[in-house]
Amino acid sequence: MSIVECEKRSCAPDFDFSEKKIITNSPEETLRVGEKFAGRLKPGSVVALIGDLGSGKTTFIKGVCRGLNVVEESTSPTFTLINEYTGKFPVYHFDFYRIEKASEIYEIGSDEYFYDSGVCLIEWADKVIDFLPKNRIEIYLKNCYREGLENTRKIVVREL
Repeated sequence: MSIVECEKRSCAPDFDFSEKKIITNSPEETLRVGEKFAGRLKPGSVVALIGDLGSGKTTFIKGVCRGLNVVEESTSPTFTLINEYTGKFPVYHFDFYRIEKASEIYEIGSDEYFYDSGVCLIEWADKVIDFLPKNRIEIYLKNCYREGLENTRKIVVREL
């Protein structure tokens, strides 16, 4: 689902997902929201991040990693597809921007990660959404990109 569809559906009175909307006005605020969000995660959590380039996915994940006491610098694994970090529990950071077919995620053994005791943070999850565990948290990020709002992000959190 695109962020536009997400925004349209969020107004539906019979909407049955737990939903929270957050507005941030700087990268630092997006980091802090990610850091606070980390407190909701437990071993086995799968977090699907969906948003365009520059929407704040990697910044949000850096905050989550900070909140999970990851000491390594978290960077987007665009070319390697996955980075593994050590923190409160194992953290698996995926970036599926460069994959061409969703089924490619099986080549890296994604199932082993998705059903492990670590936390999976997945950038560009919309490219593989049908292959992800049904029990997941989806985070939709959108950069507002208007004069005066260059650093403003809308973040929608949904637990499935």
